[in-house]
Amino acid sequence: MEVEVKNLKGEKVSTVELPPEIFEAPIRKDLMHQALVRQLANARQGTHSTKTRGEVSGGGKKPWRQKGTGRARQGSTRAPQWKGGGKVHTPKPRDYTLKMPRQMRRAALRSALSVKAAEAQIVVVQDLTLEKPKTSEMLQVLTNLVGADSALVLLPEKNENVEKSIRNIEHAKYLRANYLNIRDLLGYDRVIMPLAALDVIRGYLG
Repeated sequence: MEVEVKNLKGEKVSTVELPPEIFEAPIRKDLMHQALVRQLANARQGTHSTKTRGEVSGGGKKPWRQKGTGRARQGSTRAPQWKGGGKVHTPKPRDYTLKMPRQMRRAALRSALSVKAAEAQIVVVQDLTLEKPKTSEMLQVLTNLVGADSALVLLPEKNENVEKSIRNIEHAKYLRANYLNIRDLLGYDRVIMPLAALDVIRGYLG
């Protein structure tokens, strides 16, 4: 698949052939779904915790005698039906980690990139550099390249000027190309990648 290579003004400067094994791979919706569920699950801390009736302080004494009062029998003021009582069937700390083989994860990434490519949502730029961090300048670059669409900007390596310029833009996010993941791929309208970032992706997905 051949796509245009643009400069920071959004003008075509050349073309590049996207690797078909990455950007024209079979679309596996099942793998994309599994990879997304795995990533969302692994992001959970699992530190939620509530107290049961055995963990709430107090309630050692029986509120009133068993019979003869006309009221329902009660054994503790920390039972679930009492104010200040413990909870029933509520969360306890647990591990949400899900596993998925590397080859399946990479196949899911190829599927997502192929979907983006098929819908013309891959924007390749010749180079993405700024002389100094400046949000307004980066905002203009994004407008030139993708208009009002949200954008995931892939960087081949650390670039403080670009990173600092993007992080205050609400509808854009930067990501190192070797940290490409299914959640970010599916969460933005367009993917902007310099030619160097394309080489990084080709290196481990090709």
